[in-house]
Amino acid sequence: MTEVDTTTETVDEFAGDGTEEELTEYTSETPAAAAAPVVRRTASTSGQGLGRRKEAIARVRIVPGTGTWKINGRTLDSYFPNKVHQQLVNDPFKVLELDGAYDVVARIDGGGISGQAGALRLGVARALNAADLENNRATLKKAGFLTRDPRATERKKAGLKKARKAPQYSKR
Repeated sequence: MTEVDTTTETVDEFAGDGTEEELTEYTSETPAAAAAPVVRRTASTSGQGLGRRKEAIARVRIVPGTGTWKINGRTLDSYFPNKVHQQLVNDPFKVLELDGAYDVVARIDGGGISGQAGALRLGVARALNAADLENNRATLKKAGFLTRDPRATERKKAGLKKARKAPQYSKR
């Protein structure tokens, strides 16, 4: 029987510049990517965008500032008392890590409260996209904030009470 060598082998990798480098562990990440510092973005320019959802239309303007909201002359808390709607509207800023970097001024018309929140989110995302196209677009697009929700109320059909509700059937 032969004896098996139990010493660990080292792997030499060619670095490209004529030197060989010894690897001690295997990883899928490059050393440069692991050591990249996190850069905090700052608000530099203003932007504007139009958002639509169901019957609601939101015209949004963002300006570098302290993070104040003015929606039809009211604050965010008073216009959208529901925390879910406030979070929905703030999502584009959270994804880009720009919380409190912009002041938002918006005019919203039509629709209900949920449709208005969706329209405002799309308007804010489009305004952020317009403010810094190179840095913001890919992140917003991947998160799905630049896509308009095409769902709308179905129209009423003739002979029906609503879009699909028929009158009660009577046998006699």
